Amino acid sequence: MKIEQIYTGCLSQGAYYIESNGEVAVIDPLREIQPYLDRATRDDAKIKYIFETHFHADFVSGHVTLAKETGAAIVFGPNANPSFDAIIAKDGQEFKLGNITIIALHTPGHTMESTTFLLRDKNGKDHAIFSGDTLFLGDVGRPDLAQKMGELTERDLAGFLFESLRSKIMPLADDVIVYPAHGAGSACGKNMMKETVDTLGNQKKMNYALRADMTKEEFIDEVIDGLLPPPSYFPLNVKMNKEGYEDIDAILKRGTQALSAEAFEAAANETGAVVLDVRSQEEFAKGHIPRSIFIGLDGGFAPWVGALIADVKQPILLVTPEGREEETVTRLSRVGFDNTLGYLKGGFATWKKEAFEYDTVTSIQALTFKEVIATDKVPIFDVRKEGEYLSEHVLNANNTPLDYINDHLAEFQCNQTFYVHCAGGYRSMIAASILKSRGIHNLIDVAGGFKAIKEADITVSEFVCPTTL
Repeated sequence: MKIEQIYTGCLSQGAYYIESNGEVAVIDPLREIQPYLDRATRDDAKIKYIFETHFHADFVSGHVTLAKETGAAIVFGPNANPSFDAIIAKDGQEFKLGNITIIALHTPGHTMESTTFLLRDKNGKDHAIFSGDTLFLGDVGRPDLAQKMGELTERDLAGFLFESLRSKIMPLADDVIVYPAHGAGSACGKNMMKETVDTLGNQKKMNYALRADMTKEEFIDEVIDGLLPPPSYFPLNVKMNKEGYEDIDAILKRGTQALSAEAFEAAANETGAVVLDVRSQEEFAKGHIPRSIFIGLDGGFAPWVGALIADVKQPILLVTPEGREEETVTRLSRVGFDNTLGYLKGGFATWKKEAFEYDTVTSIQALTFKEVIATDKVPIFDVRKEGEYLSEHVLNANNTPLDYINDHLAEFQCNQTFYVHCAGGYRSMIAASILKSRGIHNLIDVAGGFKAIKEADITVSEFVCPTTL
């Protein structure tokens, strides 16, 4: 028996490849399926099942394409109603895979079709659970994504989740291994550990939601407390996972078309495409296409695209580092952004060489920022999350989280020059690009963010441990 976790850091997502005696199951696969096909070829094995723990909201799964390529059966839990052929497992239904058995445990709460898959080894011993978004390490799945108007509330779903955990998961042995669908950084939970594999016994000790003396009402209150609104693209990804989607090969072919500067500009004007610049924040600050949006590949790329561009059907044109065009289109497709129309051939250097108009972002070092605020009371906008800001912040700074920057635009519209920072410089450059695309140019970015601000010994608020907030 072989179990391999295939973890994708920018999505904080874990897919799983399981092989036994020449038969393979893949759990919650990513959109690009070639890695699973390659692994099966190396093992001289056949992919038999594709298990989906639920209809994912934060990424587009590869189940439809993988089934088409391999003939493998897609398996969902009870209550699922996809638009394509799939096995809708009954609670407790068993699936043989080589010498092992995988059992569907219906665990509603995160969504009503959420299912945990229990793996029993060849001796019939419970070995591991693939818990999807039902149980994370240090947390559980948020219960507010599957509400139905007039039918289910987040409290109803949290109640279902309480029962699922106590009746299906907590009775399992402490040495059972927990393989969750997500780790720290995912918007599908709020308090996940950085680790991606653990034992159930340790989770019973460490996870607040698995306290043995917890009442149902206490569980509901604690799970719901502090939930931020989900990203706008989540329902659109659910729809794609439920109804199907375009083949990724067609998306890559369309998205990796090389366009001259003239053709690029014409396409932007004709289609209303967002020009998405995925280079580093330093390169973007030095020069970029006017009104383009910066979201760098070497940060939390796909989730920020989903949160800020939101509409998966939005046409997109790309400015990328050379050689990373296909990677960019692939990573956009992971979160359902399939309408990429091409990229600027030769990158921004071509745009500049052709003498097209370009823009810059003024960025200063933290020590210069220290001198400015020592002599003048200037507007400061901290675009970190609320919890980061409450933990510690520059005195007199406003908190305008990047996630909701479009709700704060009026606050930035002042005649005075203002300063923007985040934790390390990535998010503040995204914010700067969005503000400039909306015609707000009187801003200065603080390079290096709050880390550099602290190193410059700028006065900040008294530290409050995030766990006490």
